[in-house]
Amino acid sequence: MNKHTMQSSTTKKQGLLYKGQKMMLTIFAGLSLLVSGCGNGTTPQAASTNSQPVAEKIQIKNGEHTLTFEQAPKRVVSMNQHVTEMLLALGVEDVMVGTAYPDDEVLPEYKAKYDQIKLLSKQYPSLEVFLSVEPDFVIGRSSAFTAKGIGSVEELQKMGIPAYTITGTISKHPTVDEVYEDLMQLGKILHVEDRAKDIVAKMKTDIQSIQQKIGNIEKPVKVLVFDSVNSGLYTTGNSLETRLIEMAGGQNVFGDLEKSWSEVSWEEAIKRAPDVIVINDYDKPSAEEKIKYLLENKALSDIPAIKNKRFVSLPLSDVFEGVRNVRAVEILAKGFYPEKF
Repeated sequence: MNKHTMQSSTTKKQGLLYKGQKMMLTIFAGLSLLVSGCGNGTTPQAASTNSQPVAEKIQIKNGEHTLTFEQAPKRVVSMNQHVTEMLLALGVEDVMVGTAYPDDEVLPEYKAKYDQIKLLSKQYPSLEVFLSVEPDFVIGRSSAFTAKGIGSVEELQKMGIPAYTITGTISKHPTVDEVYEDLMQLGKILHVEDRAKDIVAKMKTDIQSIQQKIGNIEKPVKVLVFDSVNSGLYTTGNSLETRLIEMAGGQNVFGDLEKSWSEVSWEEAIKRAPDVIVINDYDKPSAEEKIKYLLENKALSDIPAIKNKRFVSLPLSDVFEGVRNVRAVEILAKGFYPEKF
């Protein structure tokens, strides 16, 4: 609080009247000090209030946007499963008023918390449904903040709702370091910075432990990611999944693609001769059905990974930015170098 001091002036008087006024003021001042020191007046309470820390305004740079928070959000909505789990890991379930787009079963350690939070939609909710829970903060992938989602970041800001976009979904070169950054940023916004630091520290330690087991790799295994089939093979290139493969001691044979996800020809996949095929497991067809497709397709029989039946099934939700990324590195490393575990 700003304090203001009121100043006054007196007219100079002479003689006994002046001396009497001076004496009365001195006595009054003494009595005031005595009362404030011994009584239960308002002065000590005011001092106590002023001594309490005042919440500082927080500004967060997120992509091209700057988000401003006068206080920790009290009504938070998460727009994707991996985002929901990040918030549950941060322990802020008490301020979560809604979730959306559950890509997978929530991790067992968060299920009890998750079940207490309202599911707004199995995909992205309508703007009306989203606004019905009176959110004051929303977090999601870049796809959440489009016309097919709940609207742009700018549109939401005009409504007074800051929207945080997961960094890896707007980055030109997604990395796990950006996952750490998101956790720290969200920890700062939600006033749980210590918890965020603990999570990031544990993720780093766990990944280091996995990499120590792998040891030095002179020639990384060549890896093909099989996401789905259209007219060709739908695979990943410049993505976080590629970074996770590299952290696990592998090399994505299509890691040179500029886009995160692209369709390539099977002929090109055969030419790049992967040692291992990572099956992104989600929805239908299942990982088992995808493996069956590969084994029964005679045109693909010369691919080393298929010839040697080297497949690694990886839940797609594990490669989205979040606390599951450590598990993804472990699954991949065990699939690439089983003899080291």
